[in-house]
Amino acid sequence: QVQLQESGPGLVKPSQTLSLTCIVSGDSITTTNSYWSWIRQPPGKGLEWIGDIGYVGSINYSPPLKSRAAISRDTSKNQFFLQLTSVTPEDTAVYYCTRNWNDWGQGTQVTVSS
Repeated sequence: QVQLQESGPGLVKPSQTLSLTCIVSGDSITTTNSYWSWIRQPPGKGLEWIGDIGYVGSINYSPPLKSRAAISRDTSKNQFFLQLTSVTPEDTAVYYCTRNWNDWGQGTQVTVSS
């Protein structure tokens, strides 16, 4: 059974870069037809897809976030990552990593505040 666990700082200052890690166990991030996404949910709002990285390493981004988001992976550690630059308080959210939108991490709260 696949398990995903997000890790990262809970508090980030405005204009800084948010960096998150998704630690995956129970499946390989290179498994055929697997897609590994970052999704967030701001307080009081719905889910927002940030982007994903596919099993061959192809990457897609949500257009509104494309200029600030960077997704990468380390296949040797079976982890994938999110960096979001120039954060503002509007980036405050619970951030999730998922496999194929079916398996989810528990989420990690990120607050952008000075």
